[in-house]
Amino acid sequence: MTDEARVRRIVREEIERAIRKDPASKRAAIIASRGTLDWAYPPLVLSTAAAAAGMEVAVFFTSQGLDIVHRDFAAKLAASPAEPTPDLAAALTGMGEIAATMMSSMSQTKSVATIRELLEAAREAGVRLIACETTRELLGYPRDAFLPGVEFGSAAAFLDEAREAHLALFH
Repeated sequence: MTDEARVRRIVREEIERAIRKDPASKRAAIIASRGTLDWAYPPLVLSTAAAAAGMEVAVFFTSQGLDIVHRDFAAKLAASPAEPTPDLAAALTGMGEIAATMMSSMSQTKSVATIRELLEAAREAGVRLIACETTRELLGYPRDAFLPGVEFGSAAAFLDEAREAHLALFH
């Protein structure tokens, strides 16, 4: 047995042991609150990885994070300004769009999954994509503005999810 195979076996056995001890270790709750291309990747990558590891996963999209599960997510994320930075170049008009285009191009050349692919993988893996109902109403988005399969829920309902999860992340 190779070292890699041995490590994989040990990790798998440890995960199985942890799940038997604590059923909550099979659940993950993630909050996605930022709607820029660079901030869309972490909750989607983490949620699909957790689902692939056998966890039940729920991602709660709130604030600008709603743009990630909007039907027009590609345009919304591409047009989103990057994080504030003291760099003069970032303050120039259009730099957010240029940065998003560059990031999209880099993800293609580096064989990184696109946001569309990650969203499809999340749905196929059974990740629950939950849009914040209150934020949706505040922003004036109709329910049909979101991707098929997106659920709607309150912050209180999601907190119940998070309370039962072994892993809870805010992004």
